[in-house]
Amino acid sequence: MAFSAAAAAATSTATAFASGRHRRLSSSSAPSPSFSQSALPRAVVAARRRRRRAALPASRAAAFTVRAEAKTKKSVLIVNTNSGGHAIIGFYLAKELLAAGHAVTVLTAGDEASDKMRKPPFSRFEELTSAGGRTVWGDPADVGAAVGGGASSFDVVLDNNGKDLDAVRPVVDWAKSSGVGQFLFISSAGIYKPTDEPPHVEGDAVKESAGHVGVEKYIAEQQFGSWASFRPQYMIGSGNNKDCEEWFFDRIVRRRPVPVPGNGMQLTNISHVRDLSSMLALAVESPGAAAGKIFNCVSDRAVTLDGMARLCAAAAGVAVEIVHYDPAAVGVDAKKAFPFRNMHFYAEPRAAKEALGWVSTTNLPEDLKERYADYAGSGRGEKAMAFDLDDKILAAVGNATASVIA
Repeated sequence: MAFSAAAAAATSTATAFASGRHRRLSSSSAPSPSFSQSALPRAVVAARRRRRRAALPASRAAAFTVRAEAKTKKSVLIVNTNSGGHAIIGFYLAKELLAAGHAVTVLTAGDEASDKMRKPPFSRFEELTSAGGRTVWGDPADVGAAVGGGASSFDVVLDNNGKDLDAVRPVVDWAKSSGVGQFLFISSAGIYKPTDEPPHVEGDAVKESAGHVGVEKYIAEQQFGSWASFRPQYMIGSGNNKDCEEWFFDRIVRRRPVPVPGNGMQLTNISHVRDLSSMLALAVESPGAAAGKIFNCVSDRAVTLDGMARLCAAAAGVAVEIVHYDPAAVGVDAKKAFPFRNMHFYAEPRAAKEALGWVSTTNLPEDLKERYADYAGSGRGEKAMAFDLDDKILAAVGNATASVIA
């Protein structure tokens, strides 16, 4: 597929990306009135969101955005990671694209017989095959052999596996040499440098040493008809195999205090994965609009660390006791003791709203009720579990588990 205008846009974006000259979106990229919600009354915006949410089915399997059937059917290859939180992104996107009538192949890195495949989302791949999708396993470094054919059979390739250029380059080169029209990459909002002006927006300074940055630059240099990179943060959703909300539920259902580093007012961004998949699906269906762009793949609201604890407790229908601590004074590594960064770390999805007309549907109070129902049904809350780091923290601040509010 030819996107000459898109290629020109990609060249311009690649140059700007490499120079790092734009901290914020320039005035030339100001949102179109049809896409911006900033000028609308809050009640109108809220009503739109309620209508979007009302259209979503209530069951776990139906937590995917149901899109109208696409006018142009495409063949999409999703190269999916076999571990971590990002695996669920490929799963949800595949579900959404299949529902819209696209052909989807999911290549999962590794061996189908591995123990990892017994866990979600991989254990739910029958949902993809029953909808007409194809699932294969193999080495992304030899992606052609893994999928059993040339890239010419695909219109779009998404790499949701590699974190550095060594891992992603073989997929990019294979796609480019075979004439793939659009290449998409799942990067990370973690590549942004800390800022005194949160939230992070597309164009903010990034850590040049980060592997994802090298990948983004390399893809931009290849002159695909359309390319785009997506930078997610934390996510929730059925099928996620990386603890997020579960970390809070584990403590809340056992009536244990929830240790939160710092003062608990640090802001972060936690999205339902359906928001990530809907943004990606829009890019697939509108390659010209997405061409040459970086997208913060996040919801449009932040939440405090204390707020996340309280929302999880409300979803479970119980009280919560939050204990604040200084990791350095206690002698623990906050990265091991808590699932989120101990700092303000959140991004805004400005580019997706402006370029794609994307609308967030994440609603943490309601979404966490769905997640708690899944948690309760899994039996995880009744399993024996050690909280050694928690106990060390609580002992250091003089708080005992017996003091928890019932």
